[in-house]
Amino acid sequence: MSDVQPETMFSVPLSPYAAGLLRLMTEPERAEPVEPGAGPRPVELSRVGDREFGVLLAVASGLPRREMGVRHPGWAVCWEVEQALRHRQPRFTPESCAALLAAHAGRAGAEGHAVNPLLAAGTLLRCDGPWPSSAVRSAGVIARAAVGAARDDQPYAVAALARLAGGLTRPILSRLFAWSLHSFARDEFDLLAKLGVTAQLLVAEVTSNRSHLAPPPLPDAWQRLAAIPEYLSFARRAIEAAQARIAAIHSGGLPYAADKAFDRAEVEVLGRATRIALLRDEPWLPELLRPLLHGVAVAPTSANTLPSQALLFELARAAGEFPTPEALAALLGARKVVRHRGVPRQLDRILARVERGLAEQPDAVLRLPDLGFDADGECVVPVGDHQAVLTVSAEVLLRWRRADGTLSATVPAVVRRDHPDALAEVRARVRQARDQLTALARTLEAGFPAASAQPYQRWREGLPGNGLGWSVARRLIWEFPDASGRLRAGLPDDGWRPGESDRSAELFRDVGGAPLPPPDPAAPIRLWHPVRAGVDEVRAWRDLVTDRRLRQPLRQAFREVYLLTPAEEETGDHSLRFAAHVVRYRQLYALLKGRGWTAARMLGPWDGGDSAQAWRVLAGGAWRVGLHHDYLGEEQGVECAGTGRVWFERMAEGAWRPAPLSEVPVELFSEAMRDVDLFVGVTSIAADPHWIDGGRRYADYWQAESSRELGTTARVRREALARVLPRTKIADRCTLADRHLVVRGELRTYKIHLGSANILMEPDDSYLCILPARRKASGDLFLPFEEDRLGLILSKAFLLADDARITDPSIVAQLRRRG
Repeated sequence: MSDVQPETMFSVPLSPYAAGLLRLMTEPERAEPVEPGAGPRPVELSRVGDREFGVLLAVASGLPRREMGVRHPGWAVCWEVEQALRHRQPRFTPESCAALLAAHAGRAGAEGHAVNPLLAAGTLLRCDGPWPSSAVRSAGVIARAAVGAARDDQPYAVAALARLAGGLTRPILSRLFAWSLHSFARDEFDLLAKLGVTAQLLVAEVTSNRSHLAPPPLPDAWQRLAAIPEYLSFARRAIEAAQARIAAIHSGGLPYAADKAFDRAEVEVLGRATRIALLRDEPWLPELLRPLLHGVAVAPTSANTLPSQALLFELARAAGEFPTPEALAALLGARKVVRHRGVPRQLDRILARVERGLAEQPDAVLRLPDLGFDADGECVVPVGDHQAVLTVSAEVLLRWRRADGTLSATVPAVVRRDHPDALAEVRARVRQARDQLTALARTLEAGFPAASAQPYQRWREGLPGNGLGWSVARRLIWEFPDASGRLRAGLPDDGWRPGESDRSAELFRDVGGAPLPPPDPAAPIRLWHPVRAGVDEVRAWRDLVTDRRLRQPLRQAFREVYLLTPAEEETGDHSLRFAAHVVRYRQLYALLKGRGWTAARMLGPWDGGDSAQAWRVLAGGAWRVGLHHDYLGEEQGVECAGTGRVWFERMAEGAWRPAPLSEVPVELFSEAMRDVDLFVGVTSIAADPHWIDGGRRYADYWQAESSRELGTTARVRREALARVLPRTKIADRCTLADRHLVVRGELRTYKIHLGSANILMEPDDSYLCILPARRKASGDLFLPFEEDRLGLILSKAFLLADDARITDPSIVAQLRRRG
C-alpha cells in the first residue's frame, strides 16, 4: 500500500489529518520497535469524517499485526480505528467496500476464528453505490469460513453473505441455525429468501446479537425493513399466530409448560415483527398485543410461572425502543397479572424507558382509545336485562344497574350464568381503562424534566375530548400564556364539560377561583410545575387540593422543588447536597435501574469495583445527570455504598460536555435532584429501624440522620401532614415540630421523625421499633398524594395515640422495658 497516494485512495478525498493517519498506517519505513504491553497511540478520530473513517477501517483490516518481529507501524492507529467502530457509522465507496471485504476474506481464510460476518454484511449496507463485483467472491469466502468455524451466533449475516455468493443451501442453513426453525420463524426465513439479499442484510443488521467489532445498527435499518410491504404483512401474521397460540394454551387446547410456549428463534422473530408494527404505528397492533402480553405474562394454572418469560421481555424491549401509549397500557396490564416474583422488577425498568420515550413525543399523551366513556366519565354497557356501569374518576369502578334502577357492586347471578362472554368483555374493558389511566399519568409525569407542551387546540381535542383523558386532565393544574404572554396557571372548572360548541368557553379557573380566558389555539399548554411558582402560589394550590379532597393522578401540587443552593452556586459545576450518605448498595442499584439510570459498573470487592458513576439522560438526549458512588464494603450481610457528587452535562457537537449548574433548566434540575433525593431517602441505612440494633458500624451516621434538618421530600411531607392531621380523630394528640410528629399517647409521648419515620420515646429519647405496614391509618382518610413514608408515619401516629390498647408483644415489651 505504500505506493498509493493517500489523498486519492478509494475515491475519497481525505483531509490532511486523515491522510496523515493513513500514511502512518501504510508506510513501513516508519516502523519503530514497541515494547510488549505498551498502550496504543491515541488519535483524534472525531476529526475524521464517516467516509474517511471507512477508508481507515478498510486499510486497518488489511494490515498485518506484526512484521519482522515488531509491531506494524500503524498498529496503534489500527487499534484506535477498530475500537472506534463500536460507536461510529462508517460509510464506504465501492472501492473501500471491496477493500474491506477482501481484507476480511483474506483473514477469514487464514484464521477462521477471526471471521466477522456481521461487519461484512454491514459493510454492504453502508456502501454508497453499487456493490463491487469482487464482493461476491469475498462474501463466499467469509460465509464458508463462518460455517466451517461453527459460527452460529450471527446466522442471518452468514446466510445473507452465502446467498450473495450463491452458496446458500439447506445443509448450510442447518449448520447456521443450531436451533430448529419452525412455525413463523421458518416462515420469516423463507420470506427473506424470496425477498433477496438486501432484506436478509437488514434483518442481520437489526439483530440484537452484535459482535464486539461491529458498528451500531444503522439508524434507518428498522425503517428500511418496515418499508418492505411483504415483511410488514408477515409481521402481522406472526403476531396473530403467537396470540392464537397463547389463547390455545390458556383455553387448554395446547399443553402448558413454563417458559416453553416459544423457542429462541420465535422470540427473536416476534420481537422484530412487533418493532416493525410499533414503528409504523399499525392500527391493528393494540388488539393483538394486549391479549398476547397478558397471556404470556401469567400461567393458565395457579402456578407462579408464565408461558414465556423471554417473549414477555422481548415485547417489552420492543415497546421501549418504539413506544406507543397503547403498548405502555398493555405492559402495565401485564405487569399487574404477573405472579412470577422475579419478573416485575425487570418489567419496571423497561416501563420507565417506555414512559421516557413517550414523554419525548408531544402527541403521545393525546392518544387515548375510545372506550365509550362520556364527558361525565361514565360508560354504560347493556348485558342482557342489566347494565354494566363503568365510572371513572380517580379509579375505574364497575357497578351493575338492575331493571329497577338500583346499583350494586355485585355481579347479578343471571349475568354470570347467561352472559359469561359479555361479563368477560366488561371486565376486560375495566382493566384496559385502568391501564390507560395509569399509562397517561405516568407519561405526563415523565414529561416534567423537559417541560413538555402541546398546542392548546390539539390538547383540548385530545385530553378533554376523551372521557378517560378528561378524568385525568380535570384533576391537574395546567399552565399557558395569556394574550399578553404572561404565564397563567389554572385548574379545569368542575362545571365545564368537553364537547361544547363554544370554543371560547372559560375552561380554567386560577387558584383564587377566578375564570381564566382560554388561551390562543396555537398557544403551548403544559403541566404546571411548582418550581416555576412562588411560595405563596404553591401554598395556595396545596390548600385548594386539600380542601377539595382532590386526589391528583400524579404528584403535582405537593411535588418537591429543588432550587440551586448557595453552596451549589459556589461549587459551580457539581452538587454535594446528597453526598456522604450510607446506603444499601444492592437496593440503590435496583432503584437506579428502575428510574432509568445507567450504572457504569457494579460495585463490589473486586478490581475496579471500588467506585462508579450512574447517569440518566433527560430532555430527549439534550442533558444528562450523573451521580458518583463508592463501595464501602459489607456490614453483617449488607453491601453498603457511599453517595458522592451530582453533576450535569449537556450534549454539544456530538459529545457530553460539563455544564455549570446555573445553566441547567430549572425543571430539569429539580426533577433530577428529586431522583437523587429518592435514592437516598429509600436506600439510606437511616431508614432501616433495625440498623442501630447490635451496635453496628455506621451507627453515628444513623443517629445523626435522626436529628438532621429535614430534606425537601420530608418538608413536603410535613406540609401534607399539617393539612391532613386537623381533619383526623387524633388531631388533639398530635403536634408538628420542626423534624418530628409528636404524638401524645396514654402511656408515653412519641416523636416520629418526618424523614426516616423512626420513633423516639420521651423523656430519654429511647428508640421504639415498630415494623412497617402494621396498621393502616384510616380507611376514609384523605391523603393529597400517595407515598409509602407518609402513610407509614400516619399509621404509626394512629397506633401510638391509642397506645394503651396495643397488644403486640414486641411493642408492649419495649414500652415496659423502657417505660
